[in-house]
Amino acid sequence: MPFRRDDLNLYQNLEAPSYFWRGASYQTILAVATLSRLFLYTLNKTEVHGLPRFLDLLKSRVDYRTRRRGLLTVSNHISVLDEPLIWGVLPISFAAFHGYMNHRWSLGSHDICFKNAFTSHFFTLGQVLPIHRGAHSPFGGPYQATMTEAVRLLSKISAKSQSLCPLSNPRFHKDWQPPQWPWDCVDPFSDVSPPPSYPSQPSDARWYLAPSRYASNSYSWVHIFPEGMIHQATDNTMRYFKWGVARLILEPPECPDVVPMFIEGTDQVMHESRSFPRFVPRIGKRISLTIGRQLDVEAVFGDLRKRWRDLADRHAREAGLPRWDEMILGLVPENLANHPEAVELRMECAKRVRDAVLEVRRSRGWPDEDPKNGVVETWAREGPKREGLMDDGTWVKDA
Repeated sequence: MPFRRDDLNLYQNLEAPSYFWRGASYQTILAVATLSRLFLYTLNKTEVHGLPRFLDLLKSRVDYRTRRRGLLTVSNHISVLDEPLIWGVLPISFAAFHGYMNHRWSLGSHDICFKNAFTSHFFTLGQVLPIHRGAHSPFGGPYQATMTEAVRLLSKISAKSQSLCPLSNPRFHKDWQPPQWPWDCVDPFSDVSPPPSYPSQPSDARWYLAPSRYASNSYSWVHIFPEGMIHQATDNTMRYFKWGVARLILEPPECPDVVPMFIEGTDQVMHESRSFPRFVPRIGKRISLTIGRQLDVEAVFGDLRKRWRDLADRHAREAGLPRWDEMILGLVPENLANHPEAVELRMECAKRVRDAVLEVRRSRGWPDEDPKNGVVETWAREGPKREGLMDDGTWVKDA
């Protein structure tokens, strides 16, 4: 069934959160960035490759009113500290003057980062969105509410238009009540009531700030770890990339800029084999972040995006609409979500993203991987075991 506007609530978009919320978020991000930088450069030996051109890219995106496309950064995932530790490589002065309303959005595990009121507020202010992991929640998968937010963040947002927010509709909730701060992670000084918010799933106990309803978040920067799991291997190989990342490339009306990255050394800071005290990061390690060149997205993904748009428009015509309606951006009907051609497009897109990260890995002198590492069937042989020491000698953590 296609989505119909009269079935779903329309909610007003705003220009920006209140000064209170913007200030609290800015201070939270700056404090974490400072601690991360101190850890990287005073307690460890850290090197960064490709930083100047990345800073130039971020600097060009400072004013949200002049951005013309989103920014998607992708990397391997080798430690629970990868996020936010790697952003400590950005100079504090740069983060302070060019990072205001120009910092990355990321996805954090709902059952880890958002399990109580304090951590929920901390991570929400730190521009982390609650994501459900399929192994730990029946609400996981690439079509959950937070993925809708991520698709919209990489798109243009207008304060003059309205947004469809199906999970904010009272009929989706048995005991619906409007979001209330401080229980809910919402802007307490919002210009509209209820404040822009969404639940990560219909029965969520807490509501979270909906960043995709603020024009100041137009064409945002989103960082994602497409492996979806921590993978620690002595030869720095990667698992296959889950194709949720493809939604962030195929579905926004304008393809976001894509910058691949490769992380080394943070696995030694928090290795999964570490003994007591496990919660203490190890120091004196060599850490490296290599930032690849911005991809030519038209050359790499243009054909896939055209096929996706043709498929979406064809589906819309079959549903009696002239074309795919941008009003439902990020909301994918079930029959289109599971369409064989759509699945094929997402798998191919995820493979091309992984190839881009592999190219950065190759630039660090690592030999080519076995091509089998990039397909899900290879990792399915691990069986039901999801964490710990695997048969191939690698360490895995579902995080």
